Amino acid sequence: MISSFIESKLKNASYKILRDKTYFGEIKELHGVWANAKTLEACRTELKEVLEDWLVLKIRNGERVAGFRLDTDRRRAFAHA
Repeated sequence: MISSFIESKLKNASYKILRDKTYFGEIKELHGVWANAKTLEACRTELKEVLEDWLVLKIRNGERVAGFRLDTDRRRAFAHA
């Protein structure tokens, strides 16, 4: 569930090369989720880490995230097992 959310958001990421020849990546629909690195691959990796951290903070703070629903009712989790 978390992995699929992250992968779907990464598909919407946009990347560009800056004047200093580093790569900048962002997920425009998620305010504050961006990364900057020397290579495109490093930028993608960093952006994924930023997105993971962003999502954990949202969950911890009890904030809603469009397109993501965390079911914390353990009874339901065991009912589906």
